Amino acid sequence: MFTGLVEETGMIRSIRGTPASIEFTVAVTLTGQGLKVGDSLAVNGCCLTVAGFVSKAKKKWVRIDVLQETLNVTNLHTASSGDLVNLERALPAQGRLGGHFVTGHIDGLGTITRWERTGQDYVLDITAPSEVMRYVVPKGSIAVDGISLTIAKVSRGGFRVWIIPHTYAVTALRERRVGDLVNLEADILGKYVDRLLAVKRRARSGRARRA
Repeated sequence: MFTGLVEETGMIRSIRGTPASIEFTVAVTLTGQGLKVGDSLAVNGCCLTVAGFVSKAKKKWVRIDVLQETLNVTNLHTASSGDLVNLERALPAQGRLGGHFVTGHIDGLGTITRWERTGQDYVLDITAPSEVMRYVVPKGSIAVDGISLTIAKVSRGGFRVWIIPHTYAVTALRERRVGDLVNLEADILGKYVDRLLAVKRRARSGRARRA
């Protein structure tokens, strides 16, 4: 479980294929503290497992195995060496939930349609697939590349969020451009509510048919 509060950005050092997966090597500093092999690390909002470490002098990189299926459904398939990615360690049991509940399971890919500075802040418009939009509500939460954000406006087929200067400065959003893909994870609370209501609707429908 994560919070959507990005701890740092890490630069991708290398991407290479292995017999079992695709191996990403990512530079870490803060997120490398206390991290062990087998731990979870959110990379652009994707919950991935730490496979190992590489250290040289004062530099440290984490090795992460990424399955082809994960590449297919996330924007990691567009990543290249030198790119920045958002990093967050899993939430400890005694930790603060400063953002919202983020599982690290990506629901779909969005496309940036507007990304520009407006006054002191930045406006970010994203188109999203229907399987994500069904859970998007004004003032609700959504994770964009692992960043917990509040939805400012909902439109047909997309939504808008506002980005404060701090978020712009400390996340990989500063490298994004119009047309780029972003990982989207809808609020899990909305998914549970939707599921419960669907079960109730089917139950009522079944009773009506038997009556």
